Amino acid sequence: MIVEQELNRMRWACRRGMLELDLVLEPFVNECYSHLDAADRQSFVRLLECEDQDLFAWFMRRAIPEDEALVDIVQQILEYTLSRSKSQTV
Repeated sequence: MIVEQELNRMRWACRRGMLELDLVLEPFVNECYSHLDAADRQSFVRLLECEDQDLFAWFMRRAIPEDEALVDIVQQILEYTLSRSKSQTV
C-alpha cells in the first residue's frame, strides 16, 4: 500500500522545469502511481532522475529510452495521457 507521504514526494518530484512535462507527469502520479507494482514504482522514480530534455523527447515519441524498464513506464504514461486526452474531448 502506498502511503500519502510517498505520493506527496512523487508529486513534488514531478514538478519540472517544463510545463509540458508537468502536464504529463502530475496527472499520472495522481491517478496511476498508487496502482503501480513495486517494480514500476521503482522505474518511475528512476525516470524522474532523467533530464527534462530526454523526458520531453520520450513523451513526444522522438526517441525511446535505452533502459528497457524506462521504456515500459514511459509507455504506461503515454497510454494514460492519450486515454485521458481522448476522454476529455468526448
